[in-house]
Amino acid sequence: MSEVRISVEPRTEFGKGAARRTRRAGKIPAVLYGHGSDPKHLSLPAIEFARAVRDNGQNAVLTLEVAGSANELALTKTVTAHPIKNYIEHVDLLLVKRGEKVTVNVPLVLVGDAVSGTLVTQTLNELEVEAEALHIPEQFEVSIDGAEGGAQIHASDVKLPSGVTLSADAEVLVAHISDAPSAEDMESEIDAEGAGVVEDESEGTTASES
Repeated sequence: MSEVRISVEPRTEFGKGAARRTRRAGKIPAVLYGHGSDPKHLSLPAIEFARAVRDNGQNAVLTLEVAGSANELALTKTVTAHPIKNYIEHVDLLLVKRGEKVTVNVPLVLVGDAVSGTLVTQTLNELEVEAEALHIPEQFEVSIDGAEGGAQIHASDVKLPSGVTLSADAEVLVAHISDAPSAEDMESEIDAEGAGVVEDESEGTTASES
């Protein structure tokens, strides 16, 4: 996983008004916490941070450069975006140390092609693992090449690199392959759905007075 350097500034104003002023200045309010230290309130450059997440993923290790202070390493823990306008409102950062292991979610990508006439359903898009902070995999590739109908892939089937251990339930389903329905199956289903339908002949008639 890439290490990205970002120049940040300490924040001394708090509250909704201060947060709005920070965002108008092209920065994102953020809080850095972890290792039992007091939370640090920071301002991140909005464009640089968005680019770092876009290009390197949310598991990128950020080297935070604060004027007059020692650099610190952090992982992006939570990104809060505006529900309508889609800009970043706030970021929570987790302080990490070199050599420290952290628990993160890593994207899962299916590669290859199952046999013809099957349907592939991916039920898990990320896998929770424990890895050294500076060696977090960008993604895990899971091969479905040649998989036949009825095959299932579980978390325990994902090949993890050295130094990375599984945190998720080993039996959680990642993907399954099923036989695609034939034309005859689909026609039978349509016939079954239409069976037993009886039109209401009284519809549109006027009930007689008693």
